Amino acid sequence: MLAIRTILHPTDFSEQSRYALRAACALARDYGARVVILHVAQPPTFAYAEDAIPPEPEEYLEEAREQLRQLELPDSRLRAERRLEEGDPVTAILRVAREVGADVIVMGTHGRRGLGRLLLGSVAELVVRRAACPVLTVKRPVSEALPSLGEAALEPVHA
Repeated sequence: MLAIRTILHPTDFSEQSRYALRAACALARDYGARVVILHVAQPPTFAYAEDAIPPEPEEYLEEAREQLRQLELPDSRLRAERRLEEGDPVTAILRVAREVGADVIVMGTHGRRGLGRLLLGSVAELVVRRAACPVLTVKRPVSEALPSLGEAALEPVHA
């Protein structure tokens, strides 16, 4: 059985990240693990015009810090640490996973396909490919992803 002591949850504060946070917290509760909640802030990009002034770094970092502070955990008894990093999300997620000794990474995915994925890239996909530990990606609430108990939920699933 996989020993889970530390769970890394990267968040971009999206709905999918909130679903993944709930999954990470459920795992933490079941395994008695700690959760490290990570947000990687990226400087806003601007198309420069005559009057365009990029924001001060402390301005967008403080906003990210506040969002991170306001994230509510479903169970206040969980051991949780919140970290804010700056830079490329994939690089930072992989680095922090190594630093904290993450046994699993639980992150949301937007599930983009086709041109949207090609243009926007996929942080989750790159993390899955490069991470040294297992990665659980969550696109929607777990309760929606599973069939109801009255259906085929009791039948064994074969890989």
